Amino acid sequence: MKTFIKTTIFFIIIFLLNVQKISAEEKIRIGLLVPLSGENKEIGKSIIKSTRLAINKINNSSIEILPRDTASNPDTTFQNAKELSESGVKIIIGPIFNKNLIYLDQLKDTLFLSLTNKTIGNPKNIISVGINARSQLSTIKKFQKLNDLKKTIFLIPKEKYKEEIETAIKQSKINNAKVHYYDSDPTKLTKQIEKITRYSIRKQNVKDEIKRLEKSDEANKDKKIENLKKRDTLGKIGFDSVVISDFGKNLKSITTSLLYTDVMPTKVYFITLNQWFDESLLKEISSQPIYFPSINKENYDIFIKNYHKKFEEYPNQLSFLSYDVVGLIYYLMSENNFSFDKKMFLKKNKFKGKVGIFEIKENKVNHILNFYKVENNNFKKIF
Repeated sequence: MKTFIKTTIFFIIIFLLNVQKISAEEKIRIGLLVPLSGENKEIGKSIIKSTRLAINKINNSSIEILPRDTASNPDTTFQNAKELSESGVKIIIGPIFNKNLIYLDQLKDTLFLSLTNKTIGNPKNIISVGINARSQLSTIKKFQKLNDLKKTIFLIPKEKYKEEIETAIKQSKINNAKVHYYDSDPTKLTKQIEKITRYSIRKQNVKDEIKRLEKSDEANKDKKIENLKKRDTLGKIGFDSVVISDFGKNLKSITTSLLYTDVMPTKVYFITLNQWFDESLLKEISSQPIYFPSINKENYDIFIKNYHKKFEEYPNQLSFLSYDVVGLIYYLMSENNFSFDKKMFLKKNKFKGKVGIFEIKENKVNHILNFYKVENNNFKKIF
């Protein structure tokens, strides 16, 4: 009898161990590489919270998120990525910062969905899921067509973004785009904008026209001269729209320089890149209307509200993106019988998230974005 009981207990233990093993195998294990220490730790903590919201929304207990610290350091990033990889994790969300990608090509069997928006020079096992320049310029191109814009210029800072934006201009095939580069140094910037906008020529045109009228016998010349004296410039600017590839104070410096050179947003379309609905833009009345491509604002506002309700704090922008990336992984794996396959990102596919629509093809992720206008203390959706 005792032998029978022992044998029964033995088989029960074996059965339970097998059940645990099967359960573990069925888990969708997703690594998460974010800064949990150092100056960027609040970003990382916010991203972890947003992934929790995503898991709650999906409502599938088989998803397991495994957070690890990058400390915003390439060596720490690699060591913790290696530990995840060796434990059997095949797909990892992160890292955030481009500088932390440099050693990850050594983990060839692991796929990283980095939250960076930079796409150039990344290792082959890195897929950038950030709001990249190509996605933004493709949206700007759509706006161009809607408004029949034929002469668009790009203003790109010399110090940053240059290669990414140049490549995106070629990939998106923006029509008749002319590129100018500028220094962010305010002491140099205004002179450069003056040259780009032909300010000195247009200013001289006013003086020349006044002189011509003074010597002429034209009817109403006194009134014409009086009107000209109220003007700062005269003549064509040479473009119907300007894409300013900058943010924050630098963006405001550019718009101020354009206004100084008598380039007005009521006559030339002021367009910029994704501003994440920076509310300081609402206060810049003189530079309105100004346009930009971005994520879906309605969904973003709902996310912020739900996040704040749950955690009594506000999320950072990358949290919203990471929320969608969890859903993206779950969607692609559900189409593959919940098993990981690196080819999931090779096939052409689309995923509708809260950010917008993700376009997946040949190990690249682009976004179909919305387009917004800043005017009258409001962000107005154009499309």
